[in-house]
Amino acid sequence: MRRWPSTHAAIRGESGRTMTTTSRRLTVLLLPPAAFRAFPRAVGHDQQDPVGSLLRQLRISQEALPEGCVIVAYFYDVESGRKDLDVRGRGDRHERLAIPIPRDGGIHDLLKEAASANRRFQAVICEQIDRIARRTYYGTLVEHQLQSANVGLWAADEPIRLDTDMLIDPTTVLTRRVKQGIAEWYALDMIKRARDGFETHTDQGYNVGKACYGYRTVQVRLDKDSDSGHASDKGDAKRAGRARSGNRGKGRNGPRTKSKLVKEPIEAAVVRKIYDWRIPERLSYEAIAERLNLDLATNPPPTPADPERAVGRWTWSRVRDVLNQPKYTGYMVWNRRAMKTRNGSPNPMEKWVWSTEPTHEKIIDLTDFIAAQQVVRRRERSRTQAGANTHPQTKRTYRLRSYLFCEICGRRMFGKTRRQHAYYACAPKKGYVPEGHPDSLWVREVALLDGLNEFLSHHVFGPYRQELLSSALRDLDMQAEQTRTERIAAIKKSIADLDARKKRLIRTLEVTGDDDEEPDQELIQDIKNRRAEIKAERAKLAAELETLEEQVNDQQNPDLLRLLPVGACDLDALPEDLARKLFEALRLEIHYNKTDNTAVCRITLSGETLPALQQTAQESGVVLPFKKPTGKKHGTETNANEKDEAPSGSSPLFPSVVRPRQDSNLRHPL
Repeated sequence: MRRWPSTHAAIRGESGRTMTTTSRRLTVLLLPPAAFRAFPRAVGHDQQDPVGSLLRQLRISQEALPEGCVIVAYFYDVESGRKDLDVRGRGDRHERLAIPIPRDGGIHDLLKEAASANRRFQAVICEQIDRIARRTYYGTLVEHQLQSANVGLWAADEPIRLDTDMLIDPTTVLTRRVKQGIAEWYALDMIKRARDGFETHTDQGYNVGKACYGYRTVQVRLDKDSDSGHASDKGDAKRAGRARSGNRGKGRNGPRTKSKLVKEPIEAAVVRKIYDWRIPERLSYEAIAERLNLDLATNPPPTPADPERAVGRWTWSRVRDVLNQPKYTGYMVWNRRAMKTRNGSPNPMEKWVWSTEPTHEKIIDLTDFIAAQQVVRRRERSRTQAGANTHPQTKRTYRLRSYLFCEICGRRMFGKTRRQHAYYACAPKKGYVPEGHPDSLWVREVALLDGLNEFLSHHVFGPYRQELLSSALRDLDMQAEQTRTERIAAIKKSIADLDARKKRLIRTLEVTGDDDEEPDQELIQDIKNRRAEIKAERAKLAAELETLEEQVNDQQNPDLLRLLPVGACDLDALPEDLARKLFEALRLEIHYNKTDNTAVCRITLSGETLPALQQTAQESGVVLPFKKPTGKKHGTETNANEKDEAPSGSSPLFPSVVRPRQDSNLRHPL
């Protein structure tokens, strides 16, 4: 729009109030409907028309201008009106639209120029006051900042007065606050209704967006006369195609349809293969992608929504998407990402919306999905590959990297070298040091490796490992049962105490009612409130007691240990890559406690991981068979045909069998 020259003169009246002439320069603030696309709407994203809305708002603002006022600048944003003010005006969607209106900036540019001494305008006009923001707080904040700079904020649907020196009439303020409150309520109400609709949509098993790898979508007709989810003829196929292009579920130009998932056999086999590698072997995303890329004909890579972005191979991010996809369990899941508020950042798992029942054919079990997520937490910020780091200053490697944890704070310890000796250290940042944790603690690597060698040789691959494990399990079961029994007794005692308190309250209420005087209503109300609190507390304790009484301890399977080879373990003779492969197969964890200078070694055996462990032990050759002694040794006779059994008396070779150390010989003093 052409800038017409205008002048204004400040006139001070007898009352001291500053008056101005009716010739003013103004700026127009335009906010199209697309600015509020952050909350779900009944129309699709491609059906909004921000250009037409901008032109309409400009026309309405021009018609509402008082005589002598001209527009000299245009500020508008094409984004969500529910965003925080500090992140507004950073989008670029206005650059992708053919908007025939010049743009001088966004909301921040407007406020910045309004606060400057050489601004070009004296007032700002918009179509409606709730166009400023869909949150009352930010709308009033913008209004306050403009008023502080002596810049008026006008709305085209409100009466505009030029004799108030940019002040707002009290009635106008009241009207504005009502409009802003209604606008915010309307947005929140639409968000709630849309979310409820998506939750119902998810519970019915309908898919949102592109089908995940391993599935394809079929269109389900919502018409009463349709019994099939597939297109029955060419016309139905054509209408289904239109539904996929943006008219899905609306009945426009064809039947109303929604999408459901159907398993794709070839891709589903690849998904199953990825989980089989991830859970037992704990392979990283990169390692899994490398394996898949060895045979792309058998393992076809995913096709992104935009085919031009396809790279024709597996990448670590595509493997991560497969391992983080809960729809493979057969349940429909929605709200995994914050697409409207945090640019697609993942939501916490507790915010996911799951269908109450399985809605499509599953590829993996729910337990496998949970196990894969546990691998993610275990491997977080930990490099898989053996060898030196790619950092140019790296000079050596550490065998126990990523397997050693600080018992006090739970953090993973890192390698350090001092005077040619390898150490592992835990040094939390200042302000994050837990109570009782020193500023830094160190432990020698050689001491840990010696203890780990002894642990693997005796407890994992040793001939008397079953006896050692049985002793450890007995101690653990006894300790867990004792803790459970003590907790049950404490809860029963607390419930009995609450029952006694409840009876005393009732007795107090009876005594109060027997008095000749009028009962104190406040006292009666206090007694009722306290009785309600006791009732709620008792219900909570009763639920916990029921859970403890029905609790079944996790069943251990000591027989898995028998399936491992028997022999001596020598980690010093094992290359680092094979050592790390063995540690991964064993699910090794070492927890070091600086307080008593001990390290606890833990491994986890399961039916799923056992084949990989057996293969790793065989490939590495780390387990060397024991040579059975013949003749006299340690003053005893040994029969070559005699079975390996734990000695009933003292044994110089395995003294821990008859005299187990603390924690069932899993602790090793350093």
